[in-house]
Amino acid sequence: MSSVSSLVSRPRLPRPSWLSPRVFRTEVLAGLVVALALIPEAISFSILAGVDPRVGLFASFTMAVTIAICGGRPAMISAATGAVALVVAPLAKEHGLDHLIAAVILGGAIQILLAVLGVAKLMRFIPRSVMVGFVNALAILIFVAQVPHLIGVPWLVYPLAAVALAIMVGLPRLTRAVPAPLVAIVVLTVVTVATHATVPTVGDEGALPDSLPTLGLPQVPWTMDTLTLIAPYALGIALVGLMESLMTAKLVDDITDTPSSKTRESWGQGVANIVTGFFGGMGGCAMIGQTMINVKASGARTRLSTFLAGVFLLILVVALGDVVAVIPMAALVAVMVIVAVSTFDWHSVAPATLRRMPYGETIVMVTTVVTTLATHNLAVGVVAGVLTAMVVFARRVAHLVEVTSVLDPEGTTRIYSVHGELFFASSNDLVGQFDYANDPDSVVIDMTHAHVWDASSVAALDAVTTRYAARGKTVEIVELNRPSADIHGTLAGRLGVGH
Repeated sequence: MSSVSSLVSRPRLPRPSWLSPRVFRTEVLAGLVVALALIPEAISFSILAGVDPRVGLFASFTMAVTIAICGGRPAMISAATGAVALVVAPLAKEHGLDHLIAAVILGGAIQILLAVLGVAKLMRFIPRSVMVGFVNALAILIFVAQVPHLIGVPWLVYPLAAVALAIMVGLPRLTRAVPAPLVAIVVLTVVTVATHATVPTVGDEGALPDSLPTLGLPQVPWTMDTLTLIAPYALGIALVGLMESLMTAKLVDDITDTPSSKTRESWGQGVANIVTGFFGGMGGCAMIGQTMINVKASGARTRLSTFLAGVFLLILVVALGDVVAVIPMAALVAVMVIVAVSTFDWHSVAPATLRRMPYGETIVMVTTVVTTLATHNLAVGVVAGVLTAMVVFARRVAHLVEVTSVLDPEGTTRIYSVHGELFFASSNDLVGQFDYANDPDSVVIDMTHAHVWDASSVAALDAVTTRYAARGKTVEIVELNRPSADIHGTLAGRLGVGH
């Protein structure tokens, strides 16, 4: 009887939010829109990587389904991406698909290892100005990627794209019951099929698969030579994929005002790449463009939309390939243009904002954007932005150390007071702020308002005491806080300062 009562009194698990009819409808429709947008992207990235379009399409399916289960950021879309395609293209060209797949599997394993080592915690060191530059560069890249679809095409493409844009701008003002991008895609497809219009379609981008992906191992020699060959590419896949995924996750956190587990997202990306490799896919990571379609344009918020994006993608290209093939590219181009415009942080480039923003912050943002556009690699742009931010910060903080002094009432001791943070940049000027020749024989350096961060600072303090000692004067360093006292006590006199 007691066991029955315990079962009755056991608290129920919270009901998943997507079981709500309204949320369920939003998630399903969002997944469908994303799946349609993924098809031409996956085909394009396959061509960029130098592999069959099926490889990219299967990768998008397995990445989306796996990350929906393992990932740490609900509603984020992972699939085959251009960044990963650029990394693996030389390997595919020189050694073939099997070596590419082996590199993807190893890259996934490296991502899991990096997750265990806590690489996700490094996200806290990415400044806001780098994030803004990252978002703006992404928006520009998304827009630029659509330009080839609008050059050298039949004139009918332009009015079709204009109609799609009008639908996506105007429909949300009337109703949000159905995602505007889906309506635009359906309307343009019906119009072009009914009128037999000759315009570029999804089918023109490449052959769609007619079978399901199969599980298997890459046919490569399992030797140290193979490992040495694929390891650099695997490391590139891991680092580029994690950086783009974690940046995208942080962006979605800000948009949805909800937290996510970056560590879980890190190892989830690794698991997704391993699964993708075993199913013959080219690997991938988070896709900001499709994620913005899912989160901003369609209003999705749960894992269901990510899962269904993968499922719908497979159904569309395998079972409904003939239908998908007739979708006009003008519709998908218009969707991505809207995504680009809505993704760009227009406030960040407003004249009023630029006037108020410190020059250093603007330089960091511009550096991130320019580097990303020059390399077509978001990861390289982020690294350049972070390095620039470090230099700007070091220069700014280096000038915040102040040294003041007074004589004691008896006139026998000079008391110096140091204010600020002492590290490699700011401590360089410390040595020159003392009057070695004219000070009395007793000198006190008060560190109450200072903090010692590194060996460079300890070396600077050693240099000060050494110069006074050369003149027969004594120096006492007082009021170090505990962390500063620990590092000073450990390193003082042991750094070889002799000047």
